[in-house]
Amino acid sequence: MGTSKKLVNSVEECANDALAGIVASNPNLQLLQGHRVALRSDLDSLKGRVALLSGGGSGHEPAHAGFIGKGMLTGVIAGSVFASPAVGSILAAIRAVAQAGTAGTLLIVKNYTGDRLNFGFAMEQAKAEGISVEMVVIGDDSAFTVLKKAGRRGLCGTVLIHKVAGALAEEGMGLEEIAKRVNVVAKAMGTLGVSLSSCSVPGSKPTFELAADEVELGLGIHGEAGVNRIKMAPADQIVTLMLDHMTNTSNVSHVSVQSGSSVVLIVNNLGGLSFLELSIIADAAIRLLEGRGVKVARALVGTFMSALEMSGVSLTLMLVDEPLLKLIDAETTATAWPHMAKVSVTGRKRIRAAPTEPPEVTEATAAEGVVSKQMVLVLERVCTTLLRLEEHLNALDRAAGDGDCGITHSHAAKAIQGWLKEGPVLTSPAQVLSKLSVLLLERMGGSSGALYGLFLTAAAQPLKAKTDLPTWSAAMDAGLAAMQKYGKAAPGDRTMLDSLWAAGQELQAWKNPGASFLPVLTKAVKSAEAAAEATKNMEAGAGRASYISSARLDQPDPGAVAAAAILRAILEVLQSQGA
Repeated sequence: MGTSKKLVNSVEECANDALAGIVASNPNLQLLQGHRVALRSDLDSLKGRVALLSGGGSGHEPAHAGFIGKGMLTGVIAGSVFASPAVGSILAAIRAVAQAGTAGTLLIVKNYTGDRLNFGFAMEQAKAEGISVEMVVIGDDSAFTVLKKAGRRGLCGTVLIHKVAGALAEEGMGLEEIAKRVNVVAKAMGTLGVSLSSCSVPGSKPTFELAADEVELGLGIHGEAGVNRIKMAPADQIVTLMLDHMTNTSNVSHVSVQSGSSVVLIVNNLGGLSFLELSIIADAAIRLLEGRGVKVARALVGTFMSALEMSGVSLTLMLVDEPLLKLIDAETTATAWPHMAKVSVTGRKRIRAAPTEPPEVTEATAAEGVVSKQMVLVLERVCTTLLRLEEHLNALDRAAGDGDCGITHSHAAKAIQGWLKEGPVLTSPAQVLSKLSVLLLERMGGSSGALYGLFLTAAAQPLKAKTDLPTWSAAMDAGLAAMQKYGKAAPGDRTMLDSLWAAGQELQAWKNPGASFLPVLTKAVKSAEAAAEATKNMEAGAGRASYISSARLDQPDPGAVAAAAILRAILEVLQSQGA
């Protein structure tokens, strides 16, 4: 595999450009001249308070610059991608905040050798210059079950430390006291990552390869491999495994979370996971924690500390009490800190009762009796026809849309079959059409479900009064009018409307006195089938296919084909019944 595609200007400048972009879009930040350092633009308002500096390699965005703001970090020093920041820049940042009149600086450093060395070296130099500086090293990684000499890696839990330290500094607490408090809090948290893919540093190949059916467990945030490779499994299983690993007392780096514990949970996107998956994992994590008797006090879900485009997630658990929650809840202007309700996640009612439905009115009409049996036969034939056409319609749809037209129509057929199994009393055509419209709207999906729903609702209205042939023609007109009004399609736009409209034209004959039923319906069905075939040569004027550049789609429109097939099924049953 070659190097990965990245939207950068150059590999050399990507870290500078990224930090410049974060500062450019946030008026509360400034760059420090000559250094890859971002600082609060209101630095001079911090006189007499403790300044908080953090940082590390680039590629972890929004960390660390996204956490600069009142109530969080004073500034950050960024290295190049996944590399420790330069000593000279760390020192420049310490001097800048000291010269603004702050009462000492706390360095919040993630536990990596390069970061410890460079921040440590800068701190020693600043102390030699008479600046008051302290350093806390954060290691929240819960991956390694036996003690490593290097200790636990600093991961997403560090963001909570930025928040707690920031709230304490905002309250006016002194440097030593903040360092002491933060060290205690940092011991009561753990983070574990899992990923479906590796990531690649700009200009390089992916850092490790994963088979299609594997996930990496316990990996860090620099594309380094984890402690374990596991087989792909449903989200619930993977989250269960992660929580088990993190809270297992025989794991030397576990978090002491048990039934009755209160925690802050972070569900952190490692950069390339879809928000859909992230929400599924958040649901699993909260549900599984609550199932173990753990109280989730707050949940942060989003991207807080990433590893470029790594398609993975990390879970962080921090044990909390009320005083600690007050610090988590304290106001901050940092853009990457989420808006969270200042109430517990666990214990909230998550479901509101469904609205009450209007009572069903049974409309007695003249046309009962035989109608019921005939309508059941018609509907059954329509369903079997659509199920038989599923693959054909999908194939037609792949040329012009998302290839699900057959599936959508199958959903409709199965929903109708399920309803017929319940043995409903079909009293009148109007009632049946109304019921079908609700079924299709709820169960068919896609815009076809909505369009058929609208068509049937509108068509049912005239049939409430009477059910003679002119009224059936009027019902067709009403359905077509509703479809055109809301679907924005016109005849000739290469949609299902083409078939239905062609049939509707023929059914006008039912409005003439003495019109015959089956001959007119037969002509209408043939006309619908011809119209469906003719959509081959049309340019799509509406629907998803209208976004496809190939002006001529050489297959007929699947919606039109389906509509014509439905009409044909109706005709065949009525012919065999000698209606």
